[in-house]
Amino acid sequence: MVTALAATLLAFVPATKAEAAPVLLSQGKPVTASSEENYGTPATAAVDGNANTRWSSAASDPQWIRVDLGATTQLSQVVLDWETAYGKGYRVELSTNGSTWSTAYQTTTGDGGTDTLNISGEARYVRVYGTARGTGYGFSLWEFKVYGESGGTGGPQLPGGGDLGPNVHVFDPSTPNIQAKLDEVFDQQEASHFGNGRHQFLFKPGTYNNLNAEIGFYTSISGLGLKPDDTTINGDVTVDAGWFNGNATQNFWRSAENLALNPVSGTNRWAVSQAASFRRMHVKGGLNLAPNGYGWASGGYIADSKIDGQVGNYSQQQWYTRESSIGGWSNSVWNQTFSGVEGAPATSFPEPRYTTLQTTPISREKPFLHLDGNTYKVFVPAKRTNARGVSWNGTPQGTSIDLNQFYVVKPGATAATINQALSQGLNLLFTPGIYHVDQTINVNRADTVVLGLGLATIIPDNGVTAMKVADVDGVKLAGFLIDAGTVNSPTLLELGPQNSSADHSANPTSIQDVYVRIGGAGAGKATTSIAVHSDDVIIDHTWVWRADHGEGVGWETNRADYGVRVYGDDVLATGLFVEHFNKYDVEWYGERGRTIFYQNEKAYDAPNQAAIQNGDTRGYAAYRVDDSVDVHEGWGMGSYCNYNVDPTIIQEHGFKAPVKPGVKFHSLLVVSLGGMGHYNHVINSTGASTVPAGTSTVPSTLVSFP
Repeated sequence: MVTALAATLLAFVPATKAEAAPVLLSQGKPVTASSEENYGTPATAAVDGNANTRWSSAASDPQWIRVDLGATTQLSQVVLDWETAYGKGYRVELSTNGSTWSTAYQTTTGDGGTDTLNISGEARYVRVYGTARGTGYGFSLWEFKVYGESGGTGGPQLPGGGDLGPNVHVFDPSTPNIQAKLDEVFDQQEASHFGNGRHQFLFKPGTYNNLNAEIGFYTSISGLGLKPDDTTINGDVTVDAGWFNGNATQNFWRSAENLALNPVSGTNRWAVSQAASFRRMHVKGGLNLAPNGYGWASGGYIADSKIDGQVGNYSQQQWYTRESSIGGWSNSVWNQTFSGVEGAPATSFPEPRYTTLQTTPISREKPFLHLDGNTYKVFVPAKRTNARGVSWNGTPQGTSIDLNQFYVVKPGATAATINQALSQGLNLLFTPGIYHVDQTINVNRADTVVLGLGLATIIPDNGVTAMKVADVDGVKLAGFLIDAGTVNSPTLLELGPQNSSADHSANPTSIQDVYVRIGGAGAGKATTSIAVHSDDVIIDHTWVWRADHGEGVGWETNRADYGVRVYGDDVLATGLFVEHFNKYDVEWYGERGRTIFYQNEKAYDAPNQAAIQNGDTRGYAAYRVDDSVDVHEGWGMGSYCNYNVDPTIIQEHGFKAPVKPGVKFHSLLVVSLGGMGHYNHVINSTGASTVPAGTSTVPSTLVSFP
């Protein structure tokens, strides 16, 4: 009995306020130097997190480089990654005011390479002062990294915690007029396709009767218990498509999480398409994924949920369900994929088009807000391996973090303030709203949680990258939208700098319900949407979308060449939706990558065949594995074309990959939507053309490759 009790207590241990781990403080901070060798080696290159760029000085002694951390901070370590032109004699100096300096380290026998220096002291400014060059060239650093035990201890501190702002609507069972508030928000958001409204509904544990929560654009609904059954709605959480004449293919950007439902009719309707997650839900009945009238639908995603009755797929073209329990599944249309789902149909691709994996290789459920008594906390579920079924049977496995360890970000917050909060060691909770950032948000501390409520939206200004994550363990990004700005950004989200190589297999970084949009709400541009350089990343449900409708849409108006580019090894994507990019939608360079479910449409608006000509190849593949890759695997993957500007366009193939024993694909398809352009093959030169199908929208399928 004692052993069992101890095991139970260990399974769920709420986190107390812990001492912050060492934080990378210098990346992206203001930096100056005594000189720069040329325009290609600026001082900023030493703190950009990119191991392939460098600062170099003039070829004379002395020289220096100085970083401003933004606030006086307790320091613990400096790492100097020297280029060939290293410093033989140098000092590491600290200052609180930028004028009076103390020496934290000095040497006259430096030999280049990487110097990892454990130091102690408080400083806002850190300077490397070179007194003797090791070569005839100047001083040159690939990276100049400063770490501290906590951020900003000597300056004004940002508070953690606080209220959640006006667009978070919190209810308990005694709250009056809940239905009226639900209806008020839905009236605003039902057809607000590219509007500015953002809303989060939070239901405290308890039972709620006679509710129908209709969920519109940029609206999320969640329970505040540790388990779905802690918060029960005797009623429905509904998405339908009345606003779009019964067509659900544009029901994007919304979510339902952590609730139990007793649907009024016995079946709950959730007729959505991309970027609409259904997580950690318990439906005590059936779930209908089609709109009223069974019109078109192009979804979708379910995870960690229990549906006691049957899931009525009906008109849904594709769907991915992960680690859930269902009473049955109807209809397959083009692509229905399952991993770790109890009750899922067996693999039968190509007819019915079911692809089923018994388990999910690696997963970690999305962090979520919950109440511990009257205290808000964020629960971070534990990593699972070869998981099957929901994670919330029995005692929750994971860690609960007090809200006072989060900076609660509200509209009007600047990127500088957000970065200050991160440098202090705080996590981020974005409340519903739109956030313009004029500098990159730098997430440099291991295990940082960045969680958005109500589809909080980040827009980079002046061509900056919206967010970068250092090559550290266990960062969790979840629940927000990145919307490209009007000035082209080279990237919108970067996970790790180039050439990252640290092993994160024990504690991977994850991105969940993180969406990217280029155009639609207005003109936007980005060369690459998401670049994954770190190893072992989990990409769990993303929709990366170059807009095909809305404002600011055109072949060059919302130019975006690449959707997702993966350079890291051992990256797993579960639920990957990437659409309409000018060139490659997905490119994979890392080894041992895996994708379970992929949905793609090629760019509708290619003006002609020449516009997508790729050397000698007609069109850019929807998913390309680089020829250098030896091991890669994918399951349940589809690409569709709808070249409605020039229907004569031929796309040579949907997929491209090297022909090697370790590169494998299962359940592939391509389909021409109504004959608006065609595919010549499914993958490489394998798989039948869609031309014989004409305008009938019948997929060309391939059970396995090679």
